[in-house]
Amino acid sequence: MTPAVVNISTIGNRERDHASSDSFPEDSFFRKFFGEEPPQRRKMEGPVQGSGVIIDPDGYIITNQHVVEEAKEIRVILNDRREFPGKIIGSDAKSDLAVVKIDAQDLPAAPWGDSSFLQVGEYALAIGNAFGLTETVTLGIISAVGRANVGIADYEDFIQTDAPINPGNSGGALVNIRGELIGVNTAIFSEGGGSLGIGFAIPSNMAKPVMESLIKTGRVVRGWLGLSIQEVTPALSVEFGLSKPQGVLVGDFLVDSPADKAGVQRGDIIWEANGKSVDSTGQFRNLIASAPVGSPLKMKVYRGGRSKEIVAIVEEQPRDAVREEKPPEQKTSRPPASGIRVREMTPEGAEECRLHRGQPGVVVDAVAPGSSAEEAGLQQGDILVEVNRKPLGNVKEYEEAILKLKRDQTVLLLVDRGGRTFFMTVRPS
Repeated sequence: MTPAVVNISTIGNRERDHASSDSFPEDSFFRKFFGEEPPQRRKMEGPVQGSGVIIDPDGYIITNQHVVEEAKEIRVILNDRREFPGKIIGSDAKSDLAVVKIDAQDLPAAPWGDSSFLQVGEYALAIGNAFGLTETVTLGIISAVGRANVGIADYEDFIQTDAPINPGNSGGALVNIRGELIGVNTAIFSEGGGSLGIGFAIPSNMAKPVMESLIKTGRVVRGWLGLSIQEVTPALSVEFGLSKPQGVLVGDFLVDSPADKAGVQRGDIIWEANGKSVDSTGQFRNLIASAPVGSPLKMKVYRGGRSKEIVAIVEEQPRDAVREEKPPEQKTSRPPASGIRVREMTPEGAEECRLHRGQPGVVVDAVAPGSSAEEAGLQQGDILVEVNRKPLGNVKEYEEAILKLKRDQTVLLLVDRGGRTFFMTVRPS
């Protein structure tokens, strides 16, 4: 496998530390995500080094998108010390993968492994150019599989390993004991730039189809339903009548999207898709993204105490589609009437919200500092759309809903913040 791992050196405008040392080549991705941010950063043109893996004898190399991002010049150094200029065939920021091509033939290509068979505890080797040191091989085990919501890429299904991965390893190979490529090394958790035994690699079963699509079309086509989803917390599972947290909760959907056409509703809990159990938002988003455009996606949802099957036809993800942000962290508090003041929507705002949701809601006009409402995560400018699944049309309806609450009752709110709708639970103190 070692001959198939290459050194990738790029020159381009990168954000670099004003006072950083150049004693080692810089890997901007590691500096961005790990360690303290320096007080001053500026654009500089300088070398950045990473790794790559030859996946075709004709010179196709897979690496991380962040390694070649904004590169003006790419140099690829092979195991036998030959050096070639590289050309980006395609890159995909949402998975942090890219394909680089060099003009060479009969190269040693890495054999693909099947990451779906990985077991926690089995051995793994990380191969790359750590700190610019070529052919660095480290040994560890698979610590976890299916890691999502790490915050590194839009689509995450990481392999976690304790095989030491260091700056310069980005884009290198994670290999099983049979010498097969099971992952593309991507990131580490670190306090000082070095490995602490928590590294992440993009699994081969995610990297391979992205690579094939980039080589074929120069871009990645992903499936799309137009849903905004969130995790089902223990508190939300109680409010929606579940025996335990499971599936993903639909906070909103786009009008005329595949989800809308299929009859998905806010408050639906999707617990199965195409026969597979839905365990997390990251897993469900990956499942949708990998679904062929035009194919049916059969979903089992929990709605109003009953299970229902919905079939949506997958469409191609729009290019401007962005990753859903996580809802704010939930904290416990007294009912939301305490510590907030609400007001009616403006005529313009109400009309816009009617077009979007069918009812306008009320606006949180002020939140008292230190109040239970602030502790719950409510913010000035939030739009309260529902209280305990009852739509709100005006302030009077809000006040009536609040008066019906028992002193120790948990409140379920549907909140619109900046056009993104999500559920929030507020517990009594």
